[in-house]
Amino acid sequence: MGTEQAILMLSRFVLGALATFLAIIVWSKTRDTAWMLIVVGTVAHYGEVVFSALETLGVVRLDAVRVAGIAVFPLVLTNLPILFFILAFLVIVGRRMP
Repeated sequence: MGTEQAILMLSRFVLGALATFLAIIVWSKTRDTAWMLIVVGTVAHYGEVVFSALETLGVVRLDAVRVAGIAVFPLVLTNLPILFFILAFLVIVGRRMP
């Protein structure tokens, strides 16, 4: 692993950990559905960061399960956070405007 890749991985870990920590604090202070979905999306994003790092380091293989030639775990881990964000935005848009 090169220095540039190590710095990128470390920055994703640190910033992801900070965002996840703050998201958990928000979770404890609100019960709003939209905010809860944003929190879950943030935690899912950090999970993707962790598993991607583990794959880069050779600890796990995320491409072991394939359906129609497509690796399932990378597809799910990459898209799950944005799906939670989309759901949160749909909840906000679906609310009645004052």
